[in-house]
Amino acid sequence: MLIACPNCNSPLPETFSAHPHVENDCPQCGTNLAVTLFPALFRPAAKIDPQSLVTTEGDATCFEHANKRAVAVCNKCGRFLCALCEVELAGKVWCPSCLIPANTAGPIQALEKRRTLFDSIALALATLPALLFFYPSLFTAPVILYLGIRYWKKPSSIIPRGKWRFIVALLIATLELGGVAVLVIAVIVQQSKTGAIPK
Repeated sequence: MLIACPNCNSPLPETFSAHPHVENDCPQCGTNLAVTLFPALFRPAAKIDPQSLVTTEGDATCFEHANKRAVAVCNKCGRFLCALCEVELAGKVWCPSCLIPANTAGPIQALEKRRTLFDSIALALATLPALLFFYPSLFTAPVILYLGIRYWKKPSSIIPRGKWRFIVALLIATLELGGVAVLVIAVIVQQSKTGAIPK
């Protein structure tokens, strides 16, 4: 395997590819290099028994390859799969078609690397305006209620966590809206007592 120095682009000696991680200087330009190779390069390739692919009379065949024996079933669509087509992911078997994003209803949770944390957004909207000013809560409280109801059942995080942020945010938003309602009623009652509102 040929590895080149990123500084002078000269080929490095084979000692750089003999181990998974090597730290040494480039013999041409003297740049200090650290080379880390993927562990898969040192792992022997998985052997597929050719006899397991050959079909005999009465065997189920692969959906994609009619001449190959089925060894698994896709957990999503139920298609029969040969040893070449089956893809194991998060403890389930998938066929290649089900892994294509256009064929899935949404992102495959096992492949997601990030998620929008709507519960944290709702909690921030509930607490920050309440701490700074009262008036922003007139706008943020309905948004918090919307976020809480709309995204309650959505997965909250890649790392599982509870719903306490949503619960606290919804409670604060309800109290803010209740406070606004009491304030409006108090103003109307006060105005009617002073005669500013005609009876």
